[in-house]
Amino acid sequence: MLIGSGGAGGVGGTGAVGAGGLGGWGGDGGLLFGNGGTGGNGGTAPGAFGGNGGNGGGALLFGNGGNGGNAGAGLGSGFGGIGGAAGLLFGAKGLDGSR
Repeated sequence: MLIGSGGAGGVGGTGAVGAGGLGGWGGDGGLLFGNGGTGGNGGTAPGAFGGNGGNGGGALLFGNGGNGGNAGAGLGSGFGGIGGAAGLLFGAKGLDGSR
């Protein structure tokens, strides 16, 4: 894909007993132009750790990195996803997800 934005990552599954699922990673942007997709949020877990948020997708030449997903809620918190990388020539790094 030369031009186009990456898709968003899926949301992590809910943990009924165990930990919440991991959020999916955002897709990368196109080779020339395009923004990275947002990482999915981690799954919730009422009795365990929430899942980690997925990482945002990166952009290659022109474009912004996708934002990292947020950690799922639970007795303990997972980690937020890492924001995707900015394009080499132009763009901003994606924001990191929150815990």
